[in-house]
Amino acid sequence: MQKSDTIALTGATGFIGTALARQLAAAGCKIQALIRPASTHKRPAGVAVRWINGDLEDMESLRRLVEGVDAVIHCAGAVRGATREQFNRVNSDGVARLVQATMAQHPVPRFLLISSLAAREPQLSHYAASKRQGEKVLEEKSDQLSWSIFRPCAVYGPGDREMLPVFRWIAKGIAPILGDGNGRFSLLYVKDLAEAVVRWSDHNWCPSGTYGLHDGHPGGYSWHDVIDTVKQLGSKSVFCLKIPLVMVRLVAAFNLFAARAFGYAPMLTPGKVRELSHSDWVCDNAALNKATGWSPQILLPQGLQLTLG
Repeated sequence: MQKSDTIALTGATGFIGTALARQLAAAGCKIQALIRPASTHKRPAGVAVRWINGDLEDMESLRRLVEGVDAVIHCAGAVRGATREQFNRVNSDGVARLVQATMAQHPVPRFLLISSLAAREPQLSHYAASKRQGEKVLEEKSDQLSWSIFRPCAVYGPGDREMLPVFRWIAKGIAPILGDGNGRFSLLYVKDLAEAVVRWSDHNWCPSGTYGLHDGHPGGYSWHDVIDTVKQLGSKSVFCLKIPLVMVRLVAAFNLFAARAFGYAPMLTPGKVRELSHSDWVCDNAALNKATGWSPQILLPQGLQLTLG
């Protein structure tokens, strides 16, 4: 793909989407991005973007988003919800509508879905199942569309609202650990993910398929590894606050009940607890490296320095 080509991007006001927009623009790509009216105040500053008002339920705005583009990068997704239907509405049905709009173009643009490693374990939660269902939408179009699926592991960096608070607590000397803290998980600095997307955009011949992404650290990390890294950076002792799983499950169950009673979208649910306590979230970069030549550049010590400032 030529650097002057145009990219359609969803989720450009979110943590990962903002990083993608900046990296793609820096690489010389033209970007047109979908934005909901309620999110206009979140538009990243200093990035040249043609904004398309609309959402994933509005086919007309999706048609305008993908018109004349060379590639579609779908980063938007729902991470909060109380029911499977709430997640599917965005993470599955939204993908289907965007794919439909994309396939109506001539020529048909390439399509990249930024999914989640959670899709590898769809039985754990409504979120994980909806991400897997969204992937299946693409897989069913294998003979009609050039597509790729990225399954990044836990992504962190400046501006992250999920992992950054935990890292900050550890830096202050308190490490909340769910259960025994011995589960293994991979991590990925957000700029490395954005660079992987740029590499994908440069390779028209990238085979259709599903690709895992992480920072290259073999075997992933445990929370004890993360704590040791933070301690080395700050030369400060850290108190490990072990939180019993049974306690978190009770809080999550109550939160889910309250969310359904009062109509809000919760983050902490029984499904999310099953995700957080799953023992193996380690992934492999080999397939993506072979397809695009991408390899991560930022390991945890440097990534935490950049994240914590």
